[in-house]
Amino acid sequence: MSLSSTKKRFIAGAECPKCKTLDSIALTLENGIETLTCVACDFTQTQTPTQAKSATRQFEQMIGVFDPSEHK
Repeated sequence: MSLSSTKKRFIAGAECPKCKTLDSIALTLENGIETLTCVACDFTQTQTPTQAKSATRQFEQMIGVFDPSEHK
């Protein structure tokens, strides 16, 4: 995985399902595959956008996406 083409985005308030550490889950997207990685342990989970969409709750809505480059 190339760091120049893939950005790691941390998910605020997320708890690792394995080690239960708060704010340690990072999301990367490469070749249409989302990967969740815990920086505190070796937990990883992958899913395609189709799997992610099917796991979304019916009335769930995204509030917004934070892009740090817009806040310089």
